[in-house]
Amino acid sequence: MKNERQIKILEIIKKENIYTQKMLEKRLEENGVYVTQATLSRDIRALNLKKRGENEGRFYYVAPEDGTDELDKRLERVFKNGIVSVESAENIIVIKTLNGMAMAVAAAVDNNKNYDIMGTIAGDDTVFAVSKTKEMAVKTAKKMKRDIGKDHA
Repeated sequence: MKNERQIKILEIIKKENIYTQKMLEKRLEENGVYVTQATLSRDIRALNLKKRGENEGRFYYVAPEDGTDELDKRLERVFKNGIVSVESAENIIVIKTLNGMAMAVAAAVDNNKNYDIMGTIAGDDTVFAVSKTKEMAVKTAKKMKRDIGKDHA
């Protein structure tokens, strides 16, 4: 839950300028993530978020600029550690995950530009990822298995 919430925070601040914790809390709620102010403060510290100024003198949250993309690193970790199995069925890739990890894995798949995926749907422990063709699904499933170190399965 914590990883998923922090990934969602990073996604939100990447998409739009968020000026206050209250605004961030509201955006999280709009995405189905409910959080207390204390938890949100801890997440902001854990993610090492900073504030950057605009021309109008307002400040908004940004991820750290240490040469690495924190969102990509977290998504890669979630992807590698959260997946149990990957199989293709026609043009759909069925990704089985650890319980409660499907939404985070779906976010990782959606944000990975190396996969030929049109979109994902996540439940609790299963993600359906849709490719345009059966061939693309087979190729992408193989690539996913290789990426998580389960290409022998």
